[in-house]
Formats: sequence, structure tokens, C-alpha cells
Amino acid sequence: MKTRSNLLKTVALSAIMLLASLDGHAQAWKNLLNKGTLEKAVSTLTGQNTAELTGTWSFTGAAIELKSDNVLMKAGGSVAASTIEKKLDDQLKKVGIRPGKVVFSFAADSTFQAVVGKETIDGTYIYDAETQKAEMKFSRMLTITAKISYTSSSLDILFDSDKLLSFITTIAGKVNNSTVKSLSSLAESYDGMMVGLSFERKE
Repeated sequence: MKTRSNLLKTVALSAIMLLASLDGHAQAWKNLLNKGTLEKAVSTLTGQNTAELTGTWSFTGAAIELKSDNVLMKAGGSVAASTIEKKLDDQLKKVGIRPGKVVFSFAADSTFQAVVGKETIDGTYIYDAETQKAEMKFSRMLTITAKISYTSSSLDILFDSDKLLSFITTIAGKVNNSTVKSLSSLAESYDGMMVGLSFERKE
């Protein structure tokens, strides 16, 4: 008898093969059941992530995740999250954190490297796949706990709002006072959310 995990993987694979055989009118279904979505579903239901964290990831924009399990709150919060995400993107650009300028590389030996513009920062990490939490220790002496959620093609590094500013100043270097004030002001809107950076796999 197949285990629950194997059964889910079989169902996911069958769905992919079925969708691949349909014509262009099924594009919306393909988008809904793409590889990343299926991987997240399998990970949520089985607690097992079949993708690899190791590799090189390129920054694409701000990431927001709602903490609440209340569906109605999530539905209502999605609009607010989208607004905050755009505001956060604007602030990140001011400190040089923009698409194509930030790259994170995670190695199998529990080391990582962050490249921001022309600057490189090394560090180590301990990742717990069950909780999706990672303790990240930067060479600049900052140790911070992050939630790392990923599929084979995308990765989010998320923080509680009170830790975001520490993370940004660590990887971006000196941040002017006006930007610090803006980020601190935005943090007041982060209640019930985790915020951070979103990446796509580069290699």
C-alpha cells in the first residue's frame, strides 16, 4: 500500500500529465496547478519538501505572508498585504535592494553567501525543514531567525516585523535616517504578517 506522501505525489504527477495533454484553453488550470503550487501542497500535507534549498537565488521583490489561519481575515488582508508589499518594495529600492542586485546562495555545508550590489556577506545557517525556520548567522555578528519557504523555483525569506529592519541594515549596510523612519512606520502595518524578500532560482 502506498504511503500518504507517495499517493499525493502520484496524484500531483497525474494532474501535471493530464494538464500537459490539454490544449491552450486549459492554460488557467495549468497556472493553478503548476509545479511550485503542487510542491507547496505536498509539503503542507505531508511535511516533506521534495525541492532543494541549496543553490543560488536572485531577488525579485518584497514578500508578505499572513500569519492568521482565519480565512476571512486572510481574504480581507490580501489587499492590505499587496499595498504594504509595494510600499516595502519602494523602501528596499532606496537602500539598493532591487531585482538583479541581490543574490543569496545556500550551500550543502550550511554556509550561505549574500551578494548585494558589489558587496558580499558570508554566513552560516541551520535549517529545520519541519518548522521551515532557519537560524542565520551573518559575518557581521547578527544572528536572526527567519522562515524560509521554498519550492524548486521560488524562495521567500521571511521575518517578524521587529526583525526586518535589522536584516535590511545588515545586508544593505548604512541606511539613512529617513529610510529607517519610513521602515519603522511601515512596521506598524505588519501586525499579523511576516515580511521579507522573495527570490527565484538562478542556478
